[in-house]
Amino acid sequence: MWSCALGGLAFTIRAKPDCGPMTGDRMRYKNLAAFIEAGRDILAKGPIAIVMAEDQVEIESTVLHHLNIGFRAVILLANREIALSQTVEDQVHRVDYETHVPEAIQTAVNQVIEAAVGTWMYYGFNAEYLFHPFCETRNVRDLLAFQTEERRDALLSYVIDLYADDLIAHPLAVSLDTAMLDRSGYYALGRPDPANHNHPRERQLDFFGGLRWRFEEHIPAARRKIDRIALFRAKPGLKLRADYTFSDEEYNTYACPWHHNITTSVVSFRTAKALKSNPGSRYDIHDFKWHNSTKFQWHSQQLMDLGLMEPGQWF
Repeated sequence: MWSCALGGLAFTIRAKPDCGPMTGDRMRYKNLAAFIEAGRDILAKGPIAIVMAEDQVEIESTVLHHLNIGFRAVILLANREIALSQTVEDQVHRVDYETHVPEAIQTAVNQVIEAAVGTWMYYGFNAEYLFHPFCETRNVRDLLAFQTEERRDALLSYVIDLYADDLIAHPLAVSLDTAMLDRSGYYALGRPDPANHNHPRERQLDFFGGLRWRFEEHIPAARRKIDRIALFRAKPGLKLRADYTFSDEEYNTYACPWHHNITTSVVSFRTAKALKSNPGSRYDIHDFKWHNSTKFQWHSQQLMDLGLMEPGQWF
């Protein structure tokens, strides 16, 4: 076991798990069905993290971060050509998966839900990092034990955009060491309920802000929200929908009826990376910084101080 630090995140690379089929010395599955069939014991011992690698950027730091905050296993969905170091690939259950088809993450998550009823799980993408209140001293298993006691089966996450402070030095807008975020400019609107004459749904809001708000002319309207139910417990019949909400409306609420609940943040380079990769926006954006940019400290207290997540009743 050895440790390293990137951008303020301290990682421990652990010994190779003794489970799963191997290709040479590596754990690798030809498709998600093969993993589900062989990995039922893994799926039964949550919490698990599902990470979809859309490209080569920061896969290793993403995997190691989620292992180190307490997930028992990371399922990495990646195209066959994605390369990982031997050390890190040995930490994950790698699944060959076509990540660039429509609703790729929803399809995968729904397959895993069916096979892992009762298990807590997280889903996200490479270059995204889950933070929860007090994650420096309390791991994700502590968090989910408390949430279970609260009789809650899901946690709301805000996807907070990160971006490099210098786009000349970092043309893909990704830099752990110089990551910036917006300290203000976030807002919420009532979520209409089509079944109730478009009155707002109870305890549900659509949240906006960050790069998707500041550069909305480059973002399709359906993709401008920054809320995601990134942590949840699987149950029979549950489905993740295209807009990152669930078929059970209670999963989509930000709090229970009687008091505030914990919320979490997913700090993410994904939007910045897309804006600097897509031809339609690449040449129009020369800098992501503005007067409300601040350096990201890679610490949960900063996110709580900015109101980007809250501990609820968990002190």
